[in-house]
Amino acid sequence: MTERSPMLPPERTRTLALASAFLRGVAAAGLGLGSLAVLVTVLWISSPYPDSGPGGALRAAAAVWLLAHGAELVRPDTLSGVPAPVGVVPLLLVAGPVWLAHRAARDAAEPEEGRRRPSQAGAFCAVTAGYLLVAAGAAAYARDGSLRVVPDTLAFPVALVVAGAAAAGVWTAAGRPFGPLPSWSPLVLQEAVARTLFRDRAEAACRAAAVGAAVLVGGGALLVAVALGRNAAAAQDSFLALSGDWSGRLAVLLLAVSLVPNAALWGAAYGLGPGFALGTGATATPLGLTGTPAVPHFPLLAAAPDQGPATPLNWAALAVPAVAALALAWCVVRRAAPADAPRAQAWSPRETVLVTGLAALGCGAGTALLTAVAGGPLGSGALAAFGPVWWLAGPAALAWTAGIGVPAALLLRLWRLRERGWAWRRDVGAPEEAAHTGGAEADEDVRKGGDGNGADADPVPEEAEEGPEETGKPRRWWAPWRTGAPSDSTVQENQAGAAAGGPAPVGGAPEDDPGFEPYDFLPTDPWHEKDWHGKETREARWASLKQGSGGLMADFPARVPAAPRSEETPATPAGEKPADGRDGATP
Repeated sequence: MTERSPMLPPERTRTLALASAFLRGVAAAGLGLGSLAVLVTVLWISSPYPDSGPGGALRAAAAVWLLAHGAELVRPDTLSGVPAPVGVVPLLLVAGPVWLAHRAARDAAEPEEGRRRPSQAGAFCAVTAGYLLVAAGAAAYARDGSLRVVPDTLAFPVALVVAGAAAAGVWTAAGRPFGPLPSWSPLVLQEAVARTLFRDRAEAACRAAAVGAAVLVGGGALLVAVALGRNAAAAQDSFLALSGDWSGRLAVLLLAVSLVPNAALWGAAYGLGPGFALGTGATATPLGLTGTPAVPHFPLLAAAPDQGPATPLNWAALAVPAVAALALAWCVVRRAAPADAPRAQAWSPRETVLVTGLAALGCGAGTALLTAVAGGPLGSGALAAFGPVWWLAGPAALAWTAGIGVPAALLLRLWRLRERGWAWRRDVGAPEEAAHTGGAEADEDVRKGGDGNGADADPVPEEAEEGPEETGKPRRWWAPWRTGAPSDSTVQENQAGAAAGGPAPVGGAPEDDPGFEPYDFLPTDPWHEKDWHGKETREARWASLKQGSGGLMADFPARVPAAPRSEETPATPAGEKPADGRDGATP
C-alpha cells in the first residue's frame, strides 16, 4: 500500500508556482546566452590568430548577447584612445532572446494538470525577474572584456525588451484577449473597448497597419537586393578584404546575415524619402547622396547609392511606400465591404476613412520604432550618426499611407459595392437565374412592388414591407452551389400570404423550380402495427433498395429464408384440429 502525500496549503503551492516561473526565466536567459557562447567559442577555436584567451571570447559572447537585447556597448581600445560606442543592434539576433522570454512566460502562465499555476501578474514578474538576474550577471562578467556594456542601457531598453516579451507571453497564455482594460484606465476608453463594434474596427486597423509595415519592409529588402546585385563586385571585394581565413570570413558572413533586417529597414527609409545617414555629414535619399559619406568596409554597405544626383532608377524607390499604402487600403476595404456580405453590412465612408487613418497612424508608429532600432552610433566622430532617422521616417510613412491609403480605400469601397452589372460583385444573378438565386436587390425591389428590374412602383404600407428574412445567399461564381433557394417554411408562408391576398411570394412558386420534387408525408401509424414480414412489405423494401442502388442489385423477387419460414405457423384446413388435439387458440 502506498500512502498519498498530504495536500499542500495554498500559500505553499503559490510559492512553488512562482518559484517555477522564476526558474523558467533563468533557464530561458541561460539557454540564449549559452547558445551564443558556444557559437563564439567555436569561432575562437577555429581562428588561427585569436586576440585573447577563452575568457575574452566568453566575455565578448556575453556582451553580444546583451547587444541583442538593445544594450549599448563601448570599445575602450581604439587607435585614437577615445572609447567608441557600438549602438547598431543586429535585429536578427533579437529574435532569439525575445522568443525565449516569450515562451518562458507563456509556459509559466498556462495551467498544467495537477499543478497550481500562478496569477498572470505573478508569472510575469517571476519570469522577468529570473531573466534580468541572468542579464545583470552577464553584464558584470563582460565588464572587463573588449566590449563593455553601458550600465544605463540595462534598464532601458534591456529591461523593457524582456518585460515586453514576457507580457506578450502571458497575454498569449490568456488567449490574446482584447480587454477588459485595467481599472485605472479612463472610463470612456473602458466603455469603448467593451463594445464589439469598437473591437472589430480596432482589430481591422491593427491588421492593416501590420500589413502596411510588412510591405514597406519587404519593399526595402527588395531595394537592397537590387542594389547589391548592381554592386556585386564591390560587395565581394569588401567581404574578402575584411578577413583572409575561412573562420574570419564565416564570422563576417554571420554578422552580415544578422544585419539583413537592418538593411531592409534602411531601404524602407530610403524609399520613404528621408533616407539614411552615412555619417554626420552625408545623407542618402532618392534625390541623391549629399555630403561626404564615412562608410566602413562592409558587404552590405556596398548597396549605398553613389555620390551625386539621383537617376530615374533611384526615383523608382518611391513606389515602395505607394504599394504599402495600397496594401493597407486593400486590407481595410476587405473588412469594410466584404465580398460575401450584403450591401447593408458594409461600413460607411466615415468609418472607412477613420479606420484607414488609424491604420496609417499605426504604420507610421511602427516604422518609427523599427527605424529607431535599425541604426545607431558606430563611433564618436563621423560615425556618431549612422542609419535612418526615426523621427523623419515615421511621419513620412504616416504621410504616404494616409495620403494614398484613404482615397484608395474609398475608391476600393465604391468598386466592391458597385451595381450588379459589374463582373463578380452581384447581389442578383442574371435574368435567367433570377428564379434560382433570389438576390438581395431583386427581392427588395419585389417586396416594394417593383418589377425586379429597378423600376419604381407605388409605395406599399410598412406592414407589407416587413417580410420574411432572406434565408439564402446570392449565387457566386466561386460557389455555384449557393442557390439561395428559400426554405420550406418561407415557401409555405409565401403561399399563405398569396392566398390571403398579400404580396406574391419572393422568387416564384416552388413548382416553377426545375429541381422541385414533391414528396408525400411520412405515415403516422405506429411502426409496431405494421406487418414487416409480409409479402407486400418485403417487395416494397426490395424495390426501394433496388432503386437506390443505381442498378447494382439483381433483378429477382425477394425470398423468405428458411429459418423465418420454419418459424411461421402452418396453415390448418378449416374444420380440422391440430395433431396434438388442441385447437389453435393460444392459452
